[in-house]
Amino acid sequence: MSNTKGIILAGGKGTRLYPLTKVISKQLLPVYDKPMIFYPLTTLIHAGIKDILIIINPYDETLFKKLLGDGRQWGINISFKIQHKPEGLAQAFLIGEDFIGSSNVVLILGDNLFHGDTLEKHFTRSKSRKVGSTIFAYPVKNPQRYGVPEFDKDGKIISIEEKPQYPKSRYAITGIYFFDNSVIKKASKVLPSKRGELEITDLIKMYLNEMKLHLELLGRGITWLDTGNIDSLNSASNYVKIMEQRQGLKLGCPEEIAWRKGLISNQDLLDLAKPLIKSGYGNYLIELLK
Repeated sequence: MSNTKGIILAGGKGTRLYPLTKVISKQLLPVYDKPMIFYPLTTLIHAGIKDILIIINPYDETLFKKLLGDGRQWGINISFKIQHKPEGLAQAFLIGEDFIGSSNVVLILGDNLFHGDTLEKHFTRSKSRKVGSTIFAYPVKNPQRYGVPEFDKDGKIISIEEKPQYPKSRYAITGIYFFDNSVIKKASKVLPSKRGELEITDLIKMYLNEMKLHLELLGRGITWLDTGNIDSLNSASNYVKIMEQRQGLKLGCPEEIAWRKGLISNQDLLDLAKPLIKSGYGNYLIELLK
């Protein structure tokens, strides 16, 4: 099988964050000391994904390219595609069809932050499944806001509901999804929902009906935050600040993860650090080498 590729969906208008996002993509806003896009990007690098497509708005293209380049500095390949009109998460696979080619693919939402020691185990297991789809569920206080899985007595997933009034579990489906290559064909069959969007839930249900849907439960020790509104954006910034100040380790740092994964050398890391010394970010990278 071809190498698994990654897509970050960073389009959309971010209307829930207006007026902050009236002139700039929410994925370029800061989450504490880094642009939001660094967090999902680092998650993909952490998962061993080296070919990454970022789907963006047309008016943000110059800024994204200035920030991220082609990814070569981190030992990865980054390309961009324009989403002219946001029409649901499943649209990512139609926009990214040529990029995906014959590979399996991971989709992560550009406003999702994942953190925790056991994530790599979950990702490794999910990548090793050559057929089907793997989704991740996380316990939340307000599952009504999310896609919610229902389980049978053996803990097997039997249904998914999008934003249910009466949730059948306290778990929410998070914003990272692993799919086999049939996702392209399946995405082309998804019909617009009542709100006019190609829903990712409808796509996942196709795998469920084929009995090819796998579920990984993310529990204690893992943090999942989405940063789609003002309160959650502020909470994410506070979380990153507390963790970094407490542990002295950075979250969402692509330079560090690329270096730890052996994608860049000590000298590469030093070269990346030098222009960033004044912010303290560069000093952190240099300290890693010690």
